[in-house]
Amino acid sequence: LLRWQHIAPAAQVIGERGTLEVLRQLQGFEIPANAWERQILARRIADYDPKWLDQLCLTGAVGWGRLSPHPATLEDSAEGKRRVIPTSVAPITFFIREEADWMTPKHPGADQPEARGLSPIARQVLDFLRQRGASFFTDVVRGTGKLKAEIETGLWELVAAGLLTADGFDNLRSLIDPKRRAGQGSGRTARPRHSSGRWALLHTGDAVEKNRSVESACWMLLKRYGIVFRDVIAREANLPTWRELLIAFRRLEDRGEIRGGRFVDGFLGEQFALPVAVDSVRAMRKLPASGETITISAADPLNLVGILVPGDRVPAISGKTVMFKDGVTEVPAMQEPVRIDVAAIG
Repeated sequence: LLRWQHIAPAAQVIGERGTLEVLRQLQGFEIPANAWERQILARRIADYDPKWLDQLCLTGAVGWGRLSPHPATLEDSAEGKRRVIPTSVAPITFFIREEADWMTPKHPGADQPEARGLSPIARQVLDFLRQRGASFFTDVVRGTGKLKAEIETGLWELVAAGLLTADGFDNLRSLIDPKRRAGQGSGRTARPRHSSGRWALLHTGDAVEKNRSVESACWMLLKRYGIVFRDVIAREANLPTWRELLIAFRRLEDRGEIRGGRFVDGFLGEQFALPVAVDSVRAMRKLPASGETITISAADPLNLVGILVPGDRVPAISGKTVMFKDGVTEVPAMQEPVRIDVAAIG
C-alpha cells in the first residue's frame, strides 16, 4: 500500500498530473484541513508545489469540502448545547468532479431553512449564498453589509460545518493559516479576502440513482486500496453500508470489471481487487527486505495500526506519526513489533 499510494520514495509522482492521480486515490477520505498539503500530498508528490492543487481546483477538475456532517448541525441547538467552531483541524476531503457520484446523499444541513449550530453571521452568509449562488468575497461583504473580518469568520464556520466550498483551495488555505488570518504578508497572500475564486454551497446538485452512487463508492475504494475487504475500510466515513457495497462489488465482479477472491490472508469475508493490484501483490512478495523506513502522519489513510493488526489504534491526529520498516511497525522497545504485510494488501 505504501507504493500503491505513492508514499514510498521510488513510487512518488510529479507535477499537476501526479497531483490529480493522488487526489483520485484519496478522494472521499477526510483528513484535518491543516494536514493535507504538508503531511499528505507532500509525502506522495515529489517537490510538491501548491500551485498544482490551485490549478486543479480553479479549472474545476477537483473540488473540496467537509462531507461528514458536523454534530452541531444534526441536533436542535436551541438550548446551546453545541455550536460549530471554526478550526484548522476540521476534517475535509477532495473529490474529482467527474467521478463524484459517490457524494450523495446531500448534507442534511444544506436544505434546512435555519442551519443548526451556526452563529448569526454564518447564517446570514449562508442565506446570501442560497439566494445569490456562488459569489466572490467582495460580493458577500457588499451584499450582507457586514465587516470583512466578520465574513471571514462566517465563511470558515460554514466550511467547518460542511456546508461551503470554494473554487480554489487557496480560499481554504488562507483561512487555516494563522499568519494570513492575522493579516501578515503582502499582496494576494495577505488575507483570505484576497484569494481567487468564488464561495458556494457544497451540495447543490440532484441526488444520484442509488446503484450508480454505490458503484461509484466501490470504484473510489478500489482506487484507494487496490484490494478491498471489510476490515480495510474501518477508518472510512461517508460510505454506504458494507452490505450495499458487497452487492455492488459482486455486480462489478459478475461483469468482469474487477476480481473477487482471497488475496490477503488472515481476514474473514469476501475480498475484491483491481487486476493490476493483484499483479502488484505478487510482484511485491518476490522483493527482498531493503531496510527502508517510512514515516507517515497518523491522519494518513494508511495509518492502519490497530485496524488490520492487533493492538491499540494510533489516533488520527495530524501531530502524531506512524513508522514502518519493511512492513513492520516501529514501536517502543518494551513492545513487540507487529508485522503489517503492506505489500500483501496493495
